[in-house]
Amino acid sequence: MYVAVGSGNPVKRDATESALEGRGALVEAEPVPSGVSEQPFGEEETVQGARNRAHNALDAGDYHLGVGLEGGVAHVDGADGLFLIMWAAATDGDRTEVGSGPRIRLPDDIADRVEAGEELGPVMDDVLDTSGVAENQGAAGVLTDGIIDRESALRQALAGALGPFFVAYYEE
Repeated sequence: MYVAVGSGNPVKRDATESALEGRGALVEAEPVPSGVSEQPFGEEETVQGARNRAHNALDAGDYHLGVGLEGGVAHVDGADGLFLIMWAAATDGDRTEVGSGPRIRLPDDIADRVEAGEELGPVMDDVLDTSGVAENQGAAGVLTDGIIDRESALRQALAGALGPFFVAYYEE
């Protein structure tokens, strides 16, 4: 199976390879536009970004499956604060499935900056006085003290999107 992940970010490629391990998949990175804001805000925009990336990745070559992974921020009903969220989409061209990853509450000072219009990745780099957090453990890793990292959080989201392609319970 030839799979395109709609991003040039190595963490997203690694998450896709990990999710498809043992399934004979060859995963290629296809940097494609998400069609949404650089910092998706809300569930709807984040899901749309994942869907767009999956379809754009599939269309970028002769692939069997396109994968889109999108991180965003959102308010969650019933919980206080702003949360880091992750959504994944997978498409074979006939159908598109989605899955979500963990939700991690952002510290108030970080949330305030993101709500004021800054992107989470650069804010995390600034707070940690480093660069490339998004290409490494990600905010998920920093905010959980390494209990999970960005790759495992994205893998979890992708597992939900891939399940219907591999599990017979979803067949009609």
